[in-house]
Amino acid sequence: MSYGTADSLRPVTLDDVRGAQKMLSGVARTTAMEGSRYLSRLIGAPVHLKCENLQRTGSFKLRGAYVRISGLLPEERAAGVVAASAGNHAQGVALASSLLGVRSTVFMPRGAPLPKISATRGYGAEVRLHGQVVDETLAAAQEYAARTGAVFIHPFDHPDVIAGQGTVGLEILEQCPEVRTIVVGIGGGGLAAGIAVAVKALRPDVRIVGVQAAGAAAYPPSLAAGYPVAVSAPATMADGIKVGRPGDVPFGIVADLVDEVRTVSEDELSTALLLCLERAKLVVEPAGASPVAALLSDPGAFEGPVVAVLSGGNVDPVLMQRVLLHGMAAQGRYLTVSVRLTDRPGALATLLGVLTVVDANVLDVSHVRTDPRLGLTEAEVELHLETKGPEHCTEVGRALHEAGYTVVG
Repeated sequence: MSYGTADSLRPVTLDDVRGAQKMLSGVARTTAMEGSRYLSRLIGAPVHLKCENLQRTGSFKLRGAYVRISGLLPEERAAGVVAASAGNHAQGVALASSLLGVRSTVFMPRGAPLPKISATRGYGAEVRLHGQVVDETLAAAQEYAARTGAVFIHPFDHPDVIAGQGTVGLEILEQCPEVRTIVVGIGGGGLAAGIAVAVKALRPDVRIVGVQAAGAAAYPPSLAAGYPVAVSAPATMADGIKVGRPGDVPFGIVADLVDEVRTVSEDELSTALLLCLERAKLVVEPAGASPVAALLSDPGAFEGPVVAVLSGGNVDPVLMQRVLLHGMAAQGRYLTVSVRLTDRPGALATLLGVLTVVDANVLDVSHVRTDPRLGLTEAEVELHLETKGPEHCTEVGRALHEAGYTVVG
């Protein structure tokens, strides 16, 4: 059943999802559902986190990949499979193929996180790096499939994949039968579509909200147009949902069954990732944190109980460091100020004394003495401070002003 046949366009039903759930028994974990007191207080209703970041391979992608590969005919398995992914689908296909004894080749973007590349190879796949975004990588993988006869395993645009991802929806209803709203990140749309098929068939009253990164939001214009529309040069730290065009199969389902698609900013994503780490003690990648970002950005818009799907936890440590710093800055926990003062002995010590009184921790100090904007006896000092939030930042600025300093940035 290779991609591109009529089989790839068949409807996805609740029976398909239930069949996928049986197939995945003993393969995919039934991941935990964790309550969040912080988000519950913010929303004013219970909020639960569906922890697919704790799934085997670190994301939900194993579910769809295993179901898709399991459905191949013997001669198709013998030809091997090929996939394209920024990392999570790559690992899902690699592990699923290994479990089923099928040879796999995975194309990944050149900028894919090194831990994801290493993990994909570790699960037994041959990895080839091609392109800068997933859409370019997809084209390379499809060309490889046409040239070699390998079966292309699409990350989201096939009914078997969608049925596999839909098992997350069945688990949500089993674990939180009182749920009123499910919030889920959307890239190509496979996970949201699968959850929608399962949940709407059993609980049509449950509201399903999709979330996209604002810099890679292809669904809002596509839904407005009534057909999949590509966005040029998608840009977001959330590589798991960095997809330039919705899949044809999931788009139809999302258009029919998903109640709303929202977008979140990079600041909101980084703040959400930091919250998951600090408050829930969960390592979540930016794409996986997108539902939490949506809750934080507009808490009054969600009827509870709410389930937020943390779709993945495969985050590059280098990106994690940058995102955490960005998230802390967005929360007002870092402050950079430039102060102009008289260049004389003891002037810096006096300035630092002011900051000590307001309990601002100085991380770094740099001097500028040669700027033509400065007077002969002036210097400009740039200070990088660790602060306790927006109110503390205001307090620091007020203390500097009251001490007679000119803050220039």
